[in-house]
Amino acid sequence: MPADKAEFDEILPFQLHEPDDVLDPEKLYTIPELARLLQGLPADAELSDFNESVFIDWAIPWMIYNQDALVFAEPDDEDVVGLYGLADS
Repeated sequence: MPADKAEFDEILPFQLHEPDDVLDPEKLYTIPELARLLQGLPADAELSDFNESVFIDWAIPWMIYNQDALVFAEPDDEDVVGLYGLADS
């Protein structure tokens, strides 16, 4: 159900982070780790399954939008789908 803006004390602008503002150029991250970083959290922050799912839902379109700035690698660990990081500038 839509909510009236007047019901809220603060309305924040919508801002997307640039890849080099959140990712260490020397590291590669899983999508859940990347999703946490985009929320300003440590890559290893504990999250509920629901919150992690929501954060990942935001991270994947961000990755597609910023695809030219990102690279990926296939890890040796079969439990990890891929690792993602900054492309060399």
